[in-house]
This record gives sequence, structure tokens and C-alpha cells, in this order.
Amino acid sequence: MVLKNAPYKFVEFDSIVFQYGDRDSMLNKYNSKTGDYQYLNVKDSLVKMHLHLNQKELLYLHRKAADLGFWDFPADETGDSVKTGPKPPRYVIEFNYKRKSKKVIFDANYYGDPKLVDANQHLIKEIMQVLASEETNQKK
Repeated sequence: MVLKNAPYKFVEFDSIVFQYGDRDSMLNKYNSKTGDYQYLNVKDSLVKMHLHLNQKELLYLHRKAADLGFWDFPADETGDSVKTGPKPPRYVIEFNYKRKSKKVIFDANYYGDPKLVDANQHLIKEIMQVLASEETNQKK
């Protein structure tokens, strides 16, 4: 078995940018470089805070992205925006490195390979869990 080197190495890691929400507003945002984090809570209030992820957490997300094949995801995984009715959430995941970056736009109604959709959903879940866990740790 031949192992291929990942095109993105953690030693060159710079930041993660994660956004999600309605396509028009994308109010939920996190940037690991600045630590800026904002999200709508269950009461529809906008919560803003500084949230710092440590190297261990960032390495975990980098490895999770590599395990799920993030580097091979298409950049545009948008769904049908013409249909009426409730708009599905949009997610923007961006991993930035010194010489490269990878950005994926994923709509919850994206109709593509089920394995690709599942991998996107799994990565989104992992990122959200890390953010929620760190927010809980900072409140202690």
C-alpha cells in the first residue's frame, strides 16, 4: 500500500474559518486566527465572544478533515436555490495554510454522492462539537 502525502501539512497550518446559517446572512462564524466567534443562540440572540482553540484541538480538526478526505471535496457543493420554502442552511469550511487553502461551500440540500454528503456532515459536526466544548471550558 502506498500512502500519499496530504497536500496540506499541519506544520504549515494558519487558520480555520467556519461559517453557517441562512445563505443571505451567515451570522454564525468562527475564525481561529482572530478567535472571533459569533452565533445565534436558541433565543435568536446574537452571541459574540473570543474563543481560542489550542494546537491540540486544531490538529484534531486538521486530522479529521484529512481522514474524511476534505482535500478532495469539490469546492462548490451548493443545492438547488430556486425551490421555494424554507432555505436549508449553508456551511462554509475553510482551512488555510501558509502556501495553500481549501474552501468548501456546502448546502444542507446538496444532492450528490451520499458518501460525500455524509463526510461533509460529519466534519461540520466535529467542528461544532470542538467549538461547543471549548466554549464550555472557557465558561468554567
